[in-house]
Amino acid sequence: MEAGLPADRLTRSAPAVPVGIVHLGLGAFFRAHGAVYIEEAMSASGGDWGILGVSLQSTTMRDQLTPQGGTYTALELGPDGETLRHVQSVQGVLVAREDPGAVLEAMADPGVKIVSLTVTEKGYCHEPSTGRLNLRHPDILHDLATALPVSAPGFLVRALALRHARGLAAFTVLTCDNLPNNGQVVRGVVLDLARAIDPALADWIQAECRFPSTMVDRIVPATKPEDIARVAALIGAQDAAPVLHEPFRQWVVEDDFIGGLRPDLGAVGVQMVADVTEYEHMKLRMLNGTHSSLAYLGYLSGHETIADCMADPVLDRFVQSLWSREIIPALTPPEGVSLADYAGALHARYANPSIRHRTWQIAMDGSQKLPQRILGTLETNLEAGRPCPGLMLAVAAWMIYVRGTDLTGAPIEVKDPLAPRLREAATSADPVGALLGLRAVFPEALANRLEQPLRNAYATLVNQGAKAAMETLA
Repeated sequence: MEAGLPADRLTRSAPAVPVGIVHLGLGAFFRAHGAVYIEEAMSASGGDWGILGVSLQSTTMRDQLTPQGGTYTALELGPDGETLRHVQSVQGVLVAREDPGAVLEAMADPGVKIVSLTVTEKGYCHEPSTGRLNLRHPDILHDLATALPVSAPGFLVRALALRHARGLAAFTVLTCDNLPNNGQVVRGVVLDLARAIDPALADWIQAECRFPSTMVDRIVPATKPEDIARVAALIGAQDAAPVLHEPFRQWVVEDDFIGGLRPDLGAVGVQMVADVTEYEHMKLRMLNGTHSSLAYLGYLSGHETIADCMADPVLDRFVQSLWSREIIPALTPPEGVSLADYAGALHARYANPSIRHRTWQIAMDGSQKLPQRILGTLETNLEAGRPCPGLMLAVAAWMIYVRGTDLTGAPIEVKDPLAPRLREAATSADPVGALLGLRAVFPEALANRLEQPLRNAYATLVNQGAKAAMETLA
């Protein structure tokens, strides 16, 4: 089935739309999720909500999308078939490292009402264990010294400073990254940076800006060369930047926008709520927490993708045990939501053989992900006196993974902003103790409570292997 594809497959068939949203971090996830919702909202209710994408560092997305007029193909991969969509909501792409001034001017344009972000957890330049801005981060040190920033918080602060100086209204900052209380996190790092630059600016941002929290959900594997060839065969044209995604999608957004100015997201299925916290915790702990657990334990078990993990009875039983015994008991469900039903839906999504979501991809940036995906659940359970052998095993698997070799001694390419520090700690004489000593990941009080169970789990993995260790939990 096809939706909205023009005759020659990539030419912009819809008229250009004035830009109302600047999006920082125009990667595959946002293009398969937020950009589609926003396009549908404009189709349903109108509005000038064209998207200007900003790549903070790489030129790749600009180089791929510009010859296509900003348009691209979204290929939905269902277990029973495929659906093609031609997405046209992105009006153009800028590269921040090439021309930061142009990006700031775009963000300061009075027609822009929203600046959204998918810059991943590490893009906020914060300490994951505390949520506060890391003022010693190299990018933040740069942004304190010059008005032309390189970091996402720097662009937000400097653009807001321009708007303030020109007597313009602030914009709403809409984060779409997997962080608990993500709106409050980005608000905190923006205010921390603004106070370090100009306390009066920070006071204005605090009074005038809005930072709604959100929960986003759609599995979007990284696009591979063979995927590009597959899409070309389907559409009869070369698309340099297609995205592939599962059928499921969800977006829960706190309805807190400056002047109420936003696309009509509710008309296209976005859940507009007063408080997103319970949805965030549900998704971060049940989906992202088990994704990370399967990523490390699945990788150490020799599995390339999440679907491969679910085809292995040992990992299938393991993840179902995580949901029922360790994660669901630590959650308060959103009103009207069955956590058991949600787990069942996740199980079906993970097992979708059409989605090739690599364990290595999910395992990236673990130092930034563990605090919100797994450590929060561990802390809640420990406070309630509930054991968490499965999640302990997942954290221990991460400790082995970040040393850069698997259980057989084969090398692992570890992608993490703390990779050198992690490797040094993980290959020391006391890897568990050294890794628990990293305060950027583990708060001291929690580290002390985790130490003995993690030592036991680590020893079990080393001595028995990943699958045998998981089988002991059955």
